[in-house]
Amino acid sequence: MGDILHALPAVSALRRTHPSWTIDWVIEPAWQPLLTAAGGDASSALTPAQPLVNRLHLAPVKAWAHRPLLPSTLREILALRRVLKAAGYHAVLDFQGAVRSALIARLSGSPRVVGEAQPREAPARYFFSQRIATSGRHVIEQDIELAAAIAGDHLSFIPPLLPVDPASEAWCDQLTAPFSGRSLVLLKPGAGWGAKRWPLERYAAVASVLSSRGFQVLVNAGPGEEPIAGSIAALSHGAAAAVHCSLPQLIALTRRISLAIGGDTGPLHLACALGRPVVGIYGPTDPARNGPFGTRFRVLRSPFSLRNHARRNEPESGLLTITPENVLEAAGELLADHAGANVAESSP
Repeated sequence: MGDILHALPAVSALRRTHPSWTIDWVIEPAWQPLLTAAGGDASSALTPAQPLVNRLHLAPVKAWAHRPLLPSTLREILALRRVLKAAGYHAVLDFQGAVRSALIARLSGSPRVVGEAQPREAPARYFFSQRIATSGRHVIEQDIELAAAIAGDHLSFIPPLLPVDPASEAWCDQLTAPFSGRSLVLLKPGAGWGAKRWPLERYAAVASVLSSRGFQVLVNAGPGEEPIAGSIAALSHGAAAAVHCSLPQLIALTRRISLAIGGDTGPLHLACALGRPVVGIYGPTDPARNGPFGTRFRVLRSPFSLRNHARRNEPESGLLTITPENVLEAAGELLADHAGANVAESSP
């Protein structure tokens, strides 16, 4: 999810500069809602439900990895190759910089496969016909440099285009109706690694204080994260409410919040993509490369945090030095800024 959200500004800038181009995307089925709303036609003209790409090619790479020797896996890969070759792409961009994404880029048969000179997985570079030396510190800046190489454009950051799903918008209107008049704060406590996960009792402490100040606190419960969200709700004695939603519903909900608080996770990057203020609680990952971007934000990170990819079950030691008071101070600054911005926008 994070890789797609980080690439969206680059593709949005490319779309703005070349509105008549055909721009397609190969994507894992789970993340399709980031590019097209439910019921969207994967080969339609650009619409609010599918504002950025013309067509989507679904590649269930994770499923293939779990059944690599089954004949059905080979048939699906060959079918994808046929579709990609038939499209006759003039260029293919690999934003992910992984061996598997570079291999898919090669499946297209395009004579021009563009990737970073120093990709995330070093062997991936050997699949590129054009290697771009990027200088940006943040991965979003690097992706914009990659996109600029396609036609030699000068591209700059613009807020990315995300689909609007009417059904999810209606669901969100119903969900938030009881909170009318209260600003929404969304906690995003889940993380793929235990090392990146701030303690649940600290999220609960933050929720309790924000609730006492008049904010409605919601906790995102992604797939498999229901126990985490439920624990925070219980520990906060009801100050926070767990929200179970699909990805299109999460997009709709995030559009309505005044603040997001969480670690280095896809939902936090979604808040950034939608221009919501963000408090990022960082441990082992480097926020200069993977942190909030393109919105108002505060990043909390200990100088003693280790920049590695250890996937421990327990939080990284530097992460534990961040207190609820630290988070509340950062949240207060952003919420005050957000309130001031809203007043300015409504002034005659």
